[in-house]
Amino acid sequence: MPETQSRPVPNTRVSARAIYQTIRRDGEEEMARPLGSLWWSGVAAGIAISTSVIAEGLLHNSLPDSPWRVPLEAFGYCVGFVLVVLGRMQLFTENTITAVLPLMARTTRGSLICIARLWSVVFAANMLGTLVAATFTDVIGFATPEQLAAFHEVSRPLMEKRWLETLLHGIPAGFFVAAMVWMLPNARGSEIWVIVIATYMIALGGFAHVVVGSMEAFLLVLAGEVAIVDALWGCLLPAFIGNVLGGTVLFSLLAYGQVRQEID
Repeated sequence: MPETQSRPVPNTRVSARAIYQTIRRDGEEEMARPLGSLWWSGVAAGIAISTSVIAEGLLHNSLPDSPWRVPLEAFGYCVGFVLVVLGRMQLFTENTITAVLPLMARTTRGSLICIARLWSVVFAANMLGTLVAATFTDVIGFATPEQLAAFHEVSRPLMEKRWLETLLHGIPAGFFVAAMVWMLPNARGSEIWVIVIATYMIALGGFAHVVVGSMEAFLLVLAGEVAIVDALWGCLLPAFIGNVLGGTVLFSLLAYGQVRQEID
């Protein structure tokens, strides 16, 4: 029989340059969207991301008190991110890389204004979404008293951090989300695993994500455990700064640096 020659398997991986161009185009499209579209997509993302706290609390309530409870309940944290990312909703921490890469390619006053517009609208919409979700959970009520207590229990660790500690813990959270966005073009049908791995690390490390953290903070504010000033100043502000540092200053600069000499 004639010897069959094996054909080389084509390289299906997307290059770093192609990933950069894909994310850059996504960022340019997002900055060009109407304010109304950004706003309602951001509100939807805030509501959807709140399911991370709900799922984590439900697992906390269902699992026995054991050394394995924390790493297992941390998988619940991934639920909201799967809904938001695969649903193509506007999440602020995703925009710390998608909107910044076009700015790095063309730094102009107009680009800065577009980023400020995008960030401010999406962040405010995310906060409103988590507030609506927290109000529905804590005031209107769909959960049993035991489940509601579990939601509060999984929310307390973030509020117990010091200001600087929250900021520092926000840096890896921003980095992981930006890395997730960077990896998705290469996922090729495995998107859900990329999302789960990146966000599971945030939960397992106890890092501070400002949007999920706002759901946790609002739950405790509505329960009367935390003052609104402490939630905003002591939790959300340092988490916001840390996420921006991790996603924009750290990851986006590194991502841009590796393709800077290959792009137009």
